[in-house]
Amino acid sequence: MALSRLSSRSTTLLQPFATTSLLRRRHISTDTTPITVETSLPFTSHLISPPSRAVETSSQELLSFFRDMALMRRMEIAADSLYKAKLIRGFCHLYDGQEAVAIGMEAAITKRDAIITSYRDHCTFLGRGGGLFEAFSELMGRTTGCSKGKGGSMHFYKKDASFYGGHGIVGAQAPLGCGLAFAQKYSKEEAVSFTLYGDGAANQGQLFEALNIAALWDLPAVLVCENNHYGMGTAEWRSAKSPAYFKRGDYVPGLKVDGMDALAVKQACKFAKEHALKNGPIILEMDTYRYHGHSMSDPGSTYRTRDEISGVRQVRDPIDRVRKLIIAHDIATEKELKDMEKEVRKEVDAAVAQAKESPIPEPSELFSNIYVKGFGAESFGADRKELRATLP
Repeated sequence: MALSRLSSRSTTLLQPFATTSLLRRRHISTDTTPITVETSLPFTSHLISPPSRAVETSSQELLSFFRDMALMRRMEIAADSLYKAKLIRGFCHLYDGQEAVAIGMEAAITKRDAIITSYRDHCTFLGRGGGLFEAFSELMGRTTGCSKGKGGSMHFYKKDASFYGGHGIVGAQAPLGCGLAFAQKYSKEEAVSFTLYGDGAANQGQLFEALNIAALWDLPAVLVCENNHYGMGTAEWRSAKSPAYFKRGDYVPGLKVDGMDALAVKQACKFAKEHALKNGPIILEMDTYRYHGHSMSDPGSTYRTRDEISGVRQVRDPIDRVRKLIIAHDIATEKELKDMEKEVRKEVDAAVAQAKESPIPEPSELFSNIYVKGFGAESFGADRKELRATLP
């Protein structure tokens, strides 16, 4: 399945370059000549007219989509190796296969728009502008991590880009995301909040409670169900009487989107943001797929076949879809794209090496960020009787 069909194109598109150095120059090209493509699948809507399937993009955007998704994919593959080497401890949930959701969403919004998600948060952090070094440092529990090494895989955070973290409790981010939307409306920010959750969390009661309040108060909330079809190891048809998650809002409009098509995600998120600012909440169901198991402790092959996984890779892989589109439009050659992937691999390897050299937090850090500065007690020593500060 190709990513998109060309409906119109400019005759001034970039021609293939022959060297890696020129590819680098093209990657950062300011060429934004419009290219209009049609999404490979139509949008399915609930209580609302769907957006147009014709999506405007450019050679610059397509190249950035390819590189950014390749970077995310490589980061998650490296995280897999680090976990198996016991350099990453605890829980670790990988995002490979779902990159188009993070990339397409970012293309449609700004850093003033808030994002909050579940524990599968590494690539969302990268999409918000986070760095590989901070990501790997956090995964390995180092002080240079985005949460100072104390959050780990499930608690990435980047406040300066309005990324309010990954959350370890299933569905807990839903009311928090609607709370962010309330703050945005109260402050008249003209921004929206994107709350991401999985199909496994879609049956949570707190999701419907938060959605009810968001609809009552017309909050600028976009609830994004990343439906990868397996909540942990349970297929959606075994856990949900109605797996049409975009209709779950009942009185709230919804849209089903091909979550493996970055341009479809971009179009849907742009549409959802405009709707939420004018009319209140909307639900987006992203039809996507994860290649790894639910977490690193899940082989991911006991409840689905390897043929199913390889079949999705061959037909719907988000990176390959963009690759085919770039080649079809003569923006880059297959070799040039492979060279770009080699550069990405080197970049990831360098970040891993740097993160490994970073220090781990001091034991005293266990007691910091617990109380407001100047309040509370900090105890030390083997018997915990030595106090650093006491309540006033």
